[in-house]
Amino acid sequence: RDKSLLIMEDEMRLACNEIKIVTDNGSYGEKGFVTDALKKMVESGMKVDLVVAIGPPIMMKMVSKLTKELGNIPTLVSLNTIMIDGTGMCGGCRVTVGGKTKFVCVDGPEFDGHQVDFDEMTRRLSMYRSYEKESMENFEHTCKIR
Repeated sequence: RDKSLLIMEDEMRLACNEIKIVTDNGSYGEKGFVTDALKKMVESGMKVDLVVAIGPPIMMKMVSKLTKELGNIPTLVSLNTIMIDGTGMCGGCRVTVGGKTKFVCVDGPEFDGHQVDFDEMTRRLSMYRSYEKESMENFEHTCKIR
C-alpha cells in the first residue's frame, strides 16, 4: 500500500535481475497496482521467468490470474493463513491446491499460485473476523486500563 510497509528491498535486489516497486498511493516507486506494472513489463517484451507474489490474498489471486493469462508464467505465492499448532494436525491452515488439501504450516507456505483456490482460502480467512475484532477490542480496553 505504501512505503512504510515495504520490507526486504535490499535482499530482493540481490535475488533478482530486476525489481519493480509499486505502491497504491505512490509514496515509493510507481503508483498503481502490482498487476498493472507486471502487465506493462511483459507486454514490453521483458522475459519473466518467475513471479513471486507475497501479500494480501486478493493481490496474490489477481497476480496469479494475470500470469496465467499472460502465457502461464510460473508464479509462486506465499500464503499467510490462520495457523494454530504449526504441525498440520489442527487443520486451521488448510487450503486447496491443485484440487488437493494442503496445510500451509507443513506443506508451504509457498505454492504454485495457479493451483491455489483463493476463493476458498479467502472465505476461510474471514470465518474468524468477528472473533478477531472482539479480541482486539478486549486488548485495547485492557491496555487503556493499565
